[in-house]
Amino acid sequence: MNGFDLIIFDCDGVLVDSERIANKVFAHVLNQECGFSLSLDDMFETFVGHSSSQCMQIIATMLGHAPPKDLEMRYETEINAALARDVVAVRGIENALAEISIPFCVASSGSHEKIRTTLGKTGLLEKFDGKLFSTSDVKHGKPAPDIYLHAAAAMGNILPHNCLVIEDSPLGVQGAVAAGMTAFGYAELMKEHRLLQAGAHHLFKDMGNLIQEIFSYERKV
Repeated sequence: MNGFDLIIFDCDGVLVDSERIANKVFAHVLNQECGFSLSLDDMFETFVGHSSSQCMQIIATMLGHAPPKDLEMRYETEINAALARDVVAVRGIENALAEISIPFCVASSGSHEKIRTTLGKTGLLEKFDGKLFSTSDVKHGKPAPDIYLHAAAAMGNILPHNCLVIEDSPLGVQGAVAAGMTAFGYAELMKEHRLLQAGAHHLFKDMGNLIQEIFSYERKV
């Protein structure tokens, strides 16, 4: 990994297998609160990669008026409860982290509470403790570059072009590219063409093979 000094991981869908759980719960909440009937594919297309406040803005647009008053609180409470009970680590991530020889951190659209809940449940928190960054820490969420630049600065003022970002959402990829960083699109759940359209420099589907994917990419550039 001669070309990188820092790896920045998204959390949901990259470190922890949370997207299916969270979006299933969210779809149920939206059905009860707003009358929406959305499939899991619909949820992925519309909401994955967004912060909770961004999701509320999307819902307001869909409704044509402000969402129910307590929707965001219910959204966060029920999703966090489901994740605390059911979330598991992304397959292969433990091996990938064990093989990484450079600093790494988390930059997520989730709240600090959510990040700690999911990483704690999966046994990954100790690997990232003190290296957790949320879009709640910055002015603009993804796809703005703010969270990635904040993480790179906090991790030792690492230059953007020396940072590798691992993302599973188009918004995350867009933000990483806007920050001047290399973006790998993890396409285990997200459609590959959407990650490529967002500007991903490289795609892969096996997190356990991450180090080999990095070496393969470095040989090409």
